[in-house]
Amino acid sequence: MIATEMLMRPRVLFPLALLLGLSACSDPTLSYLGPDARILAFGDSLTAGNGAPANEDYPAQLATLCGCEVVNAGIAGEVTATGRKRLPSLLNEMQPDLLILLEGGNDILRGVPPQQIEDNLEQMMLDAQSMAVPVLLISVPQKSVLLQSAPLYKALAKRHDSLLMDDALSELLSSPSLKSDAVHLNAAGYHRLATEIYNKLKHAGAF
Repeated sequence: MIATEMLMRPRVLFPLALLLGLSACSDPTLSYLGPDARILAFGDSLTAGNGAPANEDYPAQLATLCGCEVVNAGIAGEVTATGRKRLPSLLNEMQPDLLILLEGGNDILRGVPPQQIEDNLEQMMLDAQSMAVPVLLISVPQKSVLLQSAPLYKALAKRHDSLLMDDALSELLSSPSLKSDAVHLNAAGYHRLATEIYNKLKHAGAF
């Protein structure tokens, strides 16, 4: 009987291990936000909307999609060291229901060490978490022949159990028809980004 039980035990445990593995791979969920929510879109020129006409940046287009307030807090040229200092006062002032964090591209272009970028982004995420503000982190491409997201974003999202859009920006910037220049989207590109963000949030339960 003992030998029989030992042979059967892996068959009992395997489905449980599979379920645990699938659960670990699923995206985090969000509380329902709805039309009364305030979303803080924080970042650099990709948030500010460089390359597109006024009111065609991704925060403005996301506001149209979700029917809620989306505050554009993007500053062109900003690096994460500056963003790290700027974010806490904005969180206190805006009291957002969600933070969308899209920053790090200027650091990468300037050759800032990845660990320094990661440390700065992590502090921003911790600042949001200290106020119970969930974070949607958007990966930025690293320097490479083929546009691929810098690995540090996935590591951060996993460590803090945050929502992550890992490949969206790299894919959009790989399409010439969606870009205004080498590093910025055009109005159509920002619309695609806003749509992907909205669908991500909707899938997570925010809308």
